Amino acid sequence: MAQPQSPEHRMVETNGIRLHVAEMGQGPAILFCHGWPETWYSWRHQLPALAQAGFRALAPDMRGYGRSEAPAPIEAYTQLHIVGDMVGLLDALEIPEAVIVGHDWGAPVAWNAALMRPDRFRAVVGMSVPYSPRGKVSLIDVLKKTGLNDFYMMYFQEPGVAEREFERDVTASLRRVLYSASGSRPEGTHWKAFAAPGGGLLDNALDADMPFAWLSEQDLAEYAADFRRSGFRGGFNWYRNIHRNWELLSAFTHAAIRQPAMFVAGERDGVLRMPAMQSAVDNIKQLLPGVRRSEIIPGAGHWIQQEAPQDRSPHGAKRNAGAAVPDFACAPSGLAHLPADRSGLQPKPEQNADRRVGPMLLLGAVPIGKNDEQAQGREQQADENLHDDPR
Repeated sequence: MAQPQSPEHRMVETNGIRLHVAEMGQGPAILFCHGWPETWYSWRHQLPALAQAGFRALAPDMRGYGRSEAPAPIEAYTQLHIVGDMVGLLDALEIPEAVIVGHDWGAPVAWNAALMRPDRFRAVVGMSVPYSPRGKVSLIDVLKKTGLNDFYMMYFQEPGVAEREFERDVTASLRRVLYSASGSRPEGTHWKAFAAPGGGLLDNALDADMPFAWLSEQDLAEYAADFRRSGFRGGFNWYRNIHRNWELLSAFTHAAIRQPAMFVAGERDGVLRMPAMQSAVDNIKQLLPGVRRSEIIPGAGHWIQQEAPQDRSPHGAKRNAGAAVPDFACAPSGLAHLPADRSGLQPKPEQNADRRVGPMLLLGAVPIGKNDEQAQGREQQADENLHDDPR
C-alpha cells in the first residue's frame, strides 16, 4: 500500500487532556517525544523515513505545546503526568507496545516511560540527554546552594517572567534559541544560558539571519505559529516541576532500565560538556544495562534530529537520524547483545569554551565558571550529590 506523503493529524483523548498527534505509516509503533522549544514538527524528517521502512510513526505535541491542551496548574506538568499521557495515547490508539524516542525534555520522558512501564515501552532512545538516575538531592536545590540563580532553569522558575520575554517577539525568540544551541553557530562561540544582569535570557543569546542550513524560513514560521497559539507557559511549566519530579520519583531510586536502549547526540551539543551529563555518557553501560548503541554525530549541535536527519556513516551510506531506530530496536531478541560504543563520545574542546555555557537543556549538571576554583569545588560536591551509586 502506498504511504501518504505527509502526516495525518488527529486529536486524541488521553489522561484527561487532548493531545494533537501527527502520524504516518503502518506496522510496529514508534513514539516520538519532542523537547523545548519544539513541537511534533521537530520529527518531520523521521516520520516519513520510518513510515517508508514499515513502521507506524507517531509524534504528539506534548502536554502544553502546539495544538495539544495546556492545563492551567503548574503541578499538572510532572513526569508522572507526561508519561501517563504517552501510556494513554497508546491506549487510545489501541497500541499494545511501542519503541519510545525522546529529544531534549522528551528524553527524560522516554527514559522514565521505559523505567515505569517496561510492559508498554519495549525499547528506548534518548537524544541529547543521556539517562541519569535520580540523585540524592534535587537539582533545583543544588543550583540554589551553588548560587546559580541566573541559570536558565532558575530563570524559568518564576511564572510570567520568561513568558513575557519570549512572547514579546515569538519568531525572534525561537530563531535565537534554535541558532544559539545549534551546530550552525561559529566555531568557538557558545550561548551563555544565563539571564543577563538586569535583563533576560535572550540578551545572552546568539542570532543570525535565516535560513540556517537545517532550518528554513517556512520551518521557523511553523514553529512560530504554534507558539503564538499555545504561548510558552506550558513548556516552562515542565522546568517548574524539576524539584517536584525529584520528590515524586523517589520510589524509582536504583531502579534500572533493562530494555534495549540507544543514545544519540550531536558533537557540538553543549549538554555533553555539562559535568554530570558527561559522567552519564561515560558510564552509559552501567546506567543502562540494555544499551545497544551510542552515537555522536559529527558537526551537529543540540537539535540533532533536525540538524542531521541524514548523516553519513563511515562507509558513506546515508542514514536518517531516526531511521537507525528500527535496526536497533526491532532485531530478533536472539541476536548477540551489541556493546555500547563509547568511541568518539568525548566532545572536542573548543577554544575559549566557557563551562558556564550550555544549551537549553535540563536535568543534568551544575554549570560553573571555567577558572572559578570555588565553583569547581561546588561542582565536584554537586556531581556527587546528583548521582547515586549506579549499582
